[in-house]
Amino acid sequence: MASQGIEIQKADNNGIICLSLKGYMDMNSSPDVRDVLTEHFDRSTKAIIVDLSEVPYIDSSGIATLVEGLQWSHSSEKKFRLVGLTPTVKDIFEIARLLQVFEVFNTLDEANQGV
Repeated sequence: MASQGIEIQKADNNGIICLSLKGYMDMNSSPDVRDVLTEHFDRSTKAIIVDLSEVPYIDSSGIATLVEGLQWSHSSEKKFRLVGLTPTVKDIFEIARLLQVFEVFNTLDEANQGV
């Protein structure tokens, strides 16, 4: 699938960073997402929540970018959560058995609890 680009909106709620993604998360757009994630890895961030509710498609490079975020969270003992997986994206996560690996929530309110 050709990249149609990705929009990234950032919100900071007292150290809880929410990244809302819109568009395809593929090999062309994953570096942009990685750059935004990386800029928050070094800060006094409590948690990063990635909203995928407007991501209709993710490929292996997109998954690798999210795994990188998860690894950061483990090494820094901070939260890294996903929210709003679309049916197609959720299917991909199920096939890859990643739903058991990531903290996945249906809504932002749920994802913000216990951070």
